[in-house]
Amino acid sequence: MFNFNIDPLLNSRIGIATTYGKPYYRFSTSLKTLNISFDSILPEDILNYDGDLVLTTRKEAPLECEKPMLHEDILEEHPTVIRGLMIQKLSIGYEQDLVIGIDPGQIIGLSVFYYGREIESSFNSSIEESVFHIIKILGGLRARRKIVKIGNGNMNIAKEIVNMLNLKFCSSFELEFVDEHKTSLKIKNFNQRGKRDMLSAKYISQREGFRYSILPLSITG
Repeated sequence: MFNFNIDPLLNSRIGIATTYGKPYYRFSTSLKTLNISFDSILPEDILNYDGDLVLTTRKEAPLECEKPMLHEDILEEHPTVIRGLMIQKLSIGYEQDLVIGIDPGQIIGLSVFYYGREIESSFNSSIEESVFHIIKILGGLRARRKIVKIGNGNMNIAKEIVNMLNLKFCSSFELEFVDEHKTSLKIKNFNQRGKRDMLSAKYISQREGFRYSILPLSITG
């Protein structure tokens, strides 16, 4: 389950500029999923649009434009990656870390921070689905450093997640095992299914642990 009601880019104006029905529908649906409001403008108004970011098709994009733009190819990405790409465009010249906090257990909590903002808070009961979702985020977003922080409350599941990531993700990342001891105290009264795990993952993402550099098996053999 995903929660996208996080820092909904309220200080940014986003415009959808296309006369094509299908791209407009897909752009607008993605932004509604992410709880992001938007303006509808015509492609010929892009150069004069006073918003911060424009979503348009490559055919309709001006050849020269200083306005940050994203095109229809982003629609193939997961909503979390789309959100990250939008933040990346709005933060040009300031590349930040991608930090993923994981609370391992029967329910796996996940918190994703990019450019200093939490762009996803979610939970899942499947290790395999969680790992493949993490891989989509790691592979879809550019960052100076990609750091995966895992709580040490259930080391069997934590190690299973790490081993699967190392096997399936074909690039390097940094790994930290984080002491969960005090994170659980902060949320002991939060008993709603999944919310406790998401909060724990958020605390884990903000704590320091012993860091390892993980190289893909395609390099290390």
